Amino acid sequence: MTDFDHALVLGKFYPPHAGHHHLIRTAAARSRRTTVTVLASSAESIPVADRVAWLRAEHAGTPGLVVLGDVDDHEMDFHSDTVWELHMGVARAVLARRAILDGDPASAAVDAVFSSEHYGDEMAKRLGARHVLVDHERTTHPISGTEVRRDPRGQWAHLAPATRVGLCARIVVLGAESTGTTTLSRHLAAALDAPWVPEYGREHTELKLAAARAFDPETTADRLVWTVGDFQDVARKQQELADAAVDGPVLVCDNDPWAATVWGHRYLGAPHPDIAPDAHRPALYLLTDHVGVPFEQDGWRDGEHLRDWMTELFRAGLTERGVPWRLVTGSSDQRLRQALEACEEAVAAHFRYADPLAPQTVTTTWSSDLRTRSGTTQSSAG
Repeated sequence: MTDFDHALVLGKFYPPHAGHHHLIRTAAARSRRTTVTVLASSAESIPVADRVAWLRAEHAGTPGLVVLGDVDDHEMDFHSDTVWELHMGVARAVLARRAILDGDPASAAVDAVFSSEHYGDEMAKRLGARHVLVDHERTTHPISGTEVRRDPRGQWAHLAPATRVGLCARIVVLGAESTGTTTLSRHLAAALDAPWVPEYGREHTELKLAAARAFDPETTADRLVWTVGDFQDVARKQQELADAAVDGPVLVCDNDPWAATVWGHRYLGAPHPDIAPDAHRPALYLLTDHVGVPFEQDGWRDGEHLRDWMTELFRAGLTERGVPWRLVTGSSDQRLRQALEACEEAVAAHFRYADPLAPQTVTTTWSSDLRTRSGTTQSSAG
């Protein structure tokens, strides 16, 4: 037996943290249906779609719970009736979306608003609902979105697995054959005390050869027939390995899903953007230069004559994508020093978030209907 028919949990979730999840679980436990509404402003630097996805992952399978996101760029002013109604208009629109999804447009109304803020009183009143204040003093989970944005690495333990995967700063090392990507990425991971994700392409090639020999025991690697599907499989597996390896705020990868598109170009003879159309944008790519690096034949490589072309292919692709990247050159020690220097800057930039819209602090008196005012206002952190 639940206390409420339909509860609303509304917030920025910028980003979602343990306190948010506690709030959502509390609402869901007491309500037949729960709508979690992520309202983001265009000024914020974590896409609303990501926040929605992370919340859905953490609360997957919760009966009656739906997570929806939308954009709310109205100013923040808790003292203005007009502004309040602008925000409530967005909230009501999202609740209507939920009702339409449920196939029952008449079910949009809520009878409870769960929040950890006192402004939930006003929100509930405007929705004709009861406000349930949850852990306002932050004793159960002493964390806030502001604290996470200020120090995400220090607050990492307060983030759920899906949020960690999404926020992790990924450093990807890539390059042509026999240019030291594995050596550099392993050394870099050790220096950063970060997990290391190996290249999957080599393993896929070995497995593909074993499968081909089931048809012809004499088949060799240079006789393998490559398809777009092969590289889509490599990209997908590379992503799975990286996501599973996330353990802290930084991850070092030897290749990534986007790199599979470049290797696909090399083996298929033409670009195929559909190999990894939604490839993650990491914090930094490190491209290993082929110049001055001896080619080492390990029985699988065949592209010494293509290394210059491959390096340029990577360079052009990275530039076209507009992602942070750096070419590392010189000896192994020199490359590691260059990589560490670039990583320090990239990781700092990766964990730098735009401020959300700040609420207004009243410095003058209001008219009786709360719709007009004179004087000035100033922003306050909220």
